[in-house]
Amino acid sequence: MLVALNLGQASAQSNASIVAGEITQPLTATPGDPLRGRGIVTSRQTGLCILCHSGPFPEERFQGNLAPELSASVARYTAPQLRARIVNSSYFHPNTIMPTYFSVDHLNRVAPKFMGQTILNGQEIEDVVAFLLTLNSSKP
Repeated sequence: MLVALNLGQASAQSNASIVAGEITQPLTATPGDPLRGRGIVTSRQTGLCILCHSGPFPEERFQGNLAPELSASVARYTAPQLRARIVNSSYFHPNTIMPTYFSVDHLNRVAPKFMGQTILNGQEIEDVVAFLLTLNSSKP
């Protein structure tokens, strides 16, 4: 059974075009919430970020070492650049192991029950971006 995208998500996906390595417009009208974003980043069921990345999460055991430490990534990227990398990291590195969090196109080996669904919705991506920016408050 295929699961259809809801209209809000489909509309947001159409606004998630990467141009010059950035997605300049937020994916939602509601600003990202850094506390919710931190929860997504540290969740082993939602964002899964700490399976590969490590970060300033002393309470989290067994953080990943397959990808850059999150504070190092934030130091190099602006909010639009981070948004683009979370939406579709394969745009930048076609062989990356990082999932495309906000795409349903050109994916491989997707279980039927997850077909047509993004890993994160637009608001969750905005929350993650807001949290990552708190790791380096000098970036916009």
